[in-house]
Amino acid sequence: MTKQSGSLYVVATPIGNLADISQRAIATLQQVSCIAAEDTRHSGKLLQHLGISNRLLALHDHNEKQRAASIIEKCLAGEDVALISDAGTPLISDPGYSLVRLCREAGVPVVPVPGPCALITALCAAGLPTDKFQFIGFLAAKSSQRQKQLADVPANAGTIICYDTARRILDTLDDVAAVLGAERQLVLAKELTKTFEHFAYGNAAQIQHWLREEPQRCQGEMVLMIAAEAEKPASEISAEAQRTLQLLLAELPLKQAAALTAQIHNEKKNVLYQFALGLKSPD
Repeated sequence: MTKQSGSLYVVATPIGNLADISQRAIATLQQVSCIAAEDTRHSGKLLQHLGISNRLLALHDHNEKQRAASIIEKCLAGEDVALISDAGTPLISDPGYSLVRLCREAGVPVVPVPGPCALITALCAAGLPTDKFQFIGFLAAKSSQRQKQLADVPANAGTIICYDTARRILDTLDDVAAVLGAERQLVLAKELTKTFEHFAYGNAAQIQHWLREEPQRCQGEMVLMIAAEAEKPASEISAEAQRTLQLLLAELPLKQAAALTAQIHNEKKNVLYQFALGLKSPD
């Protein structure tokens, strides 16, 4: 009889407060044959706190594809393996994508064990719309690349969420103001679930002022959330843009007509699209 394959368990761990780990996560980490961790020294402290002494394997950006082969081999031999990151849910701006994809391709079951995730933790307490949002991961180290990342986010993306480092946050706020406007409303969440957890509200300049008031405020893990841009009412679309849109709609699909009109008149594509829908709707 062929031995049944083991599974890869993707296990979320605390982002700060160790009491946030679930009973299921603890039970899973106790029963697997080994645990793949981004930083074995960092994760070793968590496991020691939990009284878990299972073997640790290092799995990070530089060795993931090579390490995946040995993990898949273990699973196919019937062993269960857990994947954890330094904090929170693996794969969310952390290593693990290649391993999970290769496990799926090899027929190894991948089982999520849900738990803390910094972006969701920040969003649920920020007071910004949660029905639609776009997570863009860690922002780039260079200002020009950060500005491109921000500019590439669609106008209709909803709340924008990104991770950033304490040493870059002041410069990042400059970039946000330059690309998205000095008055765009922001929420900065730092040290989530830890002793000095804090949510700072305001525009880029106001949050910079708060950070500079005390040097220690520019420390710790940070999640930056950017409010969606207030949509321009159709009544504020220029008469020229409205006429161009109507002419293009006679020859082109709605989406293409709105996009071309936006380029010609420097209007918002999504606003023109909604306006065009109204033109096409029956009375």
